[in-house]
Amino acid sequence: MEMALNVRRNKKGFTLVEVIVVLVILAILAAILVPSMVGWIDKAQKKTAVVEGRTILVAAQTIVSENYPMADGAMAEPQVKEVTDLAQLDGISDVEITVTGNKVTAFTFTSSESFTVTYDGSTITAE
Repeated sequence: MEMALNVRRNKKGFTLVEVIVVLVILAILAAILVPSMVGWIDKAQKKTAVVEGRTILVAAQTIVSENYPMADGAMAEPQVKEVTDLAQLDGISDVEITVTGNKVTAFTFTSSESFTVTYDGSTITAE
């Protein structure tokens, strides 16, 4: 009988107050981390859009060099389709590519993450 009472008295565990304190601390940490994680996600999506832009640039330059060496002006829809097929990018839209001579000089499109990606002849940006 006495042994059973000792077992009951020696039970170890967390009190309700300790568990609540731990949960409050975890909630505070989550409240601090979530906004910064959202910022990281936005930056990663923007960088993904820039990478898509580089892919479009390489694909467009390849198509122009191989098939349309004397092209000038905006690419027509069939040529734009060739570029997007070569780039193998899903989800991009509103692609407009400008060519001067044998070089892609500008483009703009909407990325799969809904950023507007532009190329001005030297820099690819996503907004």
